[in-house]
Amino acid sequence: MAVPKQRHNQSRRDRRRKNIYIDSPVLITCPKCGKPVLPHTICGYCGFYKNKEYINVLAKLEKKEQKKRAKEMKAHEKTEHSHDHEHEHSGKETEKH
Repeated sequence: MAVPKQRHNQSRRDRRRKNIYIDSPVLITCPKCGKPVLPHTICGYCGFYKNKEYINVLAKLEKKEQKKRAKEMKAHEKTEHSHDHEHEHSGKETEKH
């Protein structure tokens, strides 16, 4: 049976084992802008957490970027808002029948 000539220290052992446990992070979508975000953290794109603005991201951008970002966020809110109404209407129709 093979026997190691020298003992491996803890750091060498741990460096070998570290790759066993690497998993991809769990991401959720931001309800405001729809970007992937770590759970329980402020969205870096829009600055919102739990439907409350904590960071004014638009103030830190240049004017061109501010307009572009504001336009994207409004478009996303519109599509999300229209989806909410579709679900409300479809639920009411099924109840009547």
